Amino acid sequence: MTRFPTRFRLLAVLLAAAGATSAFAQAAVAPPAEPLTRAQVRMERAEFVKSHRWDEASANWVLKPGFDAPMGMKTRAQVMAERDEILRNNQWDERTGTWVPLKGKPREMSTLSREQVRKETAEFVRSHRWDEETETWVLKSPAMTKR
Repeated sequence: MTRFPTRFRLLAVLLAAAGATSAFAQAAVAPPAEPLTRAQVRMERAEFVKSHRWDEASANWVLKPGFDAPMGMKTRAQVMAERDEILRNNQWDERTGTWVPLKGKPREMSTLSREQVRKETAEFVRSHRWDEETETWVLKSPAMTKR
């Protein structure tokens, strides 16, 4: 019995899940004309491996440099800019455990101490989630946030 490295097993699971997800999405839209052939699956896998690399540090597939992200996807910089905009216009209130809109003009994040920015960013990530469908940051429900 041969032993495959963990990353190859993970690749097989991811590709199977991606195939199952895309097959489910296609089935929800329209009935599939024909199931994918073995050659088609191999071609999709080859294209994926050409455009992605496995990152051990994050345990995730990462798009290789020189390849474009799928159409309609926001870049990491755009998502972070939206997060910074929310942090600029709101402040975390420890007493109530909620985000409070600032009155007046937005605050300048560069004037805050590193510790203060780090703390508020951590609270933001704990209290918000990125919604893929609407491509916006959404406040988590109180049941989802833990202290």
